[in-house]
Amino acid sequence: MRLLKLSAMAAGALLTLAPLVAQVNSYKEIKTPQLHKMAVPQAKRVVLDNGMVVFFMEDHGLPLIRGGARVRGGERDVPADKVGLANIYGQAWRTGGTESKTGDQLDDFLESRGAKVETSASDDSTSISLNVLKSDFDNVFPIFVDLLQHPSFRQEKVDLAKTQANTGISRRNDDPMSLGGREAAKLAYGANSPYARQREYSTIAAITRDDLVAMHKRYVHPNNIILGFTGDFDPAVMEQKVRSAFGSWPKGPQASAAAPTDIQPAKPGVYFISKDDVTQSNIYLIHGGTTRNNPDFYSLQVMNEVLSGGFSGRLMNDIRSARGLAYGVGGGVGTEWDHPGVFRIWMGTKSGSTVEAIKALRGDVADLQTKPITDEELSLAKEAILNSYIFTMDSRAKVLQQRVNLEFYGYPATWYDQYVSGIEKVTRADVERVAKKYVHSDQMSLLVVGKDKDFDAPLASVGTVSKIDVTIPEPGAKPAGSAPMASTPDGLALARKAQDFVGGKAKLATVQAIRTVGTLSVKSPQGPMDIEVDSLTKYPDSHRNIMKMPMGEMTMVSTPEAAFMSSPMGTQDMPGSQREMMKSESRQDFMTIVRNLENPAYTFTIVGSEKIGDVNTQILEVGTGTSSVKWWVDPASGKVLRRSGHGRGGEQITDITEWKSAGGLTVASNYTTKVNGEQQAAAKITTIEINPTYDPKVFDKPAAKQ
Repeated sequence: MRLLKLSAMAAGALLTLAPLVAQVNSYKEIKTPQLHKMAVPQAKRVVLDNGMVVFFMEDHGLPLIRGGARVRGGERDVPADKVGLANIYGQAWRTGGTESKTGDQLDDFLESRGAKVETSASDDSTSISLNVLKSDFDNVFPIFVDLLQHPSFRQEKVDLAKTQANTGISRRNDDPMSLGGREAAKLAYGANSPYARQREYSTIAAITRDDLVAMHKRYVHPNNIILGFTGDFDPAVMEQKVRSAFGSWPKGPQASAAAPTDIQPAKPGVYFISKDDVTQSNIYLIHGGTTRNNPDFYSLQVMNEVLSGGFSGRLMNDIRSARGLAYGVGGGVGTEWDHPGVFRIWMGTKSGSTVEAIKALRGDVADLQTKPITDEELSLAKEAILNSYIFTMDSRAKVLQQRVNLEFYGYPATWYDQYVSGIEKVTRADVERVAKKYVHSDQMSLLVVGKDKDFDAPLASVGTVSKIDVTIPEPGAKPAGSAPMASTPDGLALARKAQDFVGGKAKLATVQAIRTVGTLSVKSPQGPMDIEVDSLTKYPDSHRNIMKMPMGEMTMVSTPEAAFMSSPMGTQDMPGSQREMMKSESRQDFMTIVRNLENPAYTFTIVGSEKIGDVNTQILEVGTGTSSVKWWVDPASGKVLRRSGHGRGGEQITDITEWKSAGGLTVASNYTTKVNGEQQAAAKITTIEINPTYDPKVFDKPAAKQ
């Protein structure tokens, strides 16, 4: 009976609701109330006598305290010949420790308390942050203060940061989206602009510990710092702790807040970057943007949403939903705090629809100026912006970060308070006006990253094409525009001594291939590892290496036509950066060099002398056309005792301890290699074959399995 009554009540309720449900036939008929006004908590602002600005934001939700110092001066402020300095600084600042504790000691101390103190760098500033339990704050805060004021920048950590930077350079062309984004910035700002410069092996090599110390001395002063804390604390008590820690710190030189103005965009046109290991084209439309303090900022935000606001935006509706040309497409007029942003639209499409997609993209952008904005588009765009706005300040930490940003860039403290009303006031006429004012199809650069052999039509069908060379200058390469190096008579004579030592010019001319087998003991992240290496070189520039490792066998092949690696998992092409690195290593190969003494691309110069053991060696610098290496040569015998050059991990120094004769040649058979002063590998060659018999097909890429 009870169940029957409940069923009847439920049925009655459903009947009561039925008319209401029936009245709504479309989501468009659902009426939603206006958004509530947000009550945004305000941080307490304090300015110390030395000029340091400090913000305090209480948050008693968890027993945590987070804080940070933002220091004016970043990557855009470093010299052009030392691009990457701020990033090296931002890493070695923390890992290098303080004058009293090493970075490793800080790691142990902080990890035992579940705390973090980290440093970083950006274009316009460097930062140090703290995250700690409330109960441990008094133990960890002194480390934060000590690291801010007295970093050590220990040399081994500087070297490690430079090694990691070099690794990043070697791989920077692997990801097509990162590659395209980097080159798009160059088109928008100019390749030499502080907003688009890129680090090179040469700029990283030029950075010294003294540069890091000088950067800290130049910028890290209280009058250049904005400090912020949020968490479970009493603001009055926290203010006293900050005053005790920093109040007596004297002012220093005032860093400039002015943003660099060196912006020289590329000439509008069609630009192409060839990348043969992809099946998708990345397409960009680019020209200049504006700043956030522009009175048209709010209208531009709405225009961007109309153009590319997810699935309701014009680009997605047309190019993805209607045409099926892309999985993702979007962008708009970019804005920055203190310098112009970039108008940028990106799209990814399969190679076979590249030109069709470009035409569709250009058409949709042109429509912004000719196709009126509808009331529905305006409403959807404004609702999307306002509904998501709350998530920019849904925590007190985010609100504090916003306040620090406004202080750093000199914006009014009420800037965010005006955001909602600014968006609500935008009209259709505003959107159409800014579309005409800020979107200029005739001033755009079109950038395409992809494999042009697979395009549906020649790229030239959409405009005159300028190819962009993204070849990474090799380690040790001379700066662009420098005078070509030439051999000196004594340098060439010493090189001939080395040539005679290994067998002489006539014998080397008969060498078509060399095969060696041996063991390479390397230092890996998993610990010491022995690798059996079977290496075959077919001169001048084909190589095959079979490596038998504890985890399995891998074969790597590099020829002028291809570069690939094979393992039990299959065969795949090498990334472009690895392919270029192997080509560089091929040109620096000892036997390749002694076979090319008469080649004008190779140069030989004596640059110094040094005693190694009992031998007074002469240091021979060898230019390979695009890079250089150094040999330490015994002038009496021509034997090379040491070699140095820049490799994948940084500076590599190889000490050759034994040479072995085989087939009329003398070949290095035992050697050790250090990278940035730390031993990384030791090799022992057990088998040497001159002009061995081999199957030429070992250099061919295996056919894909069906």
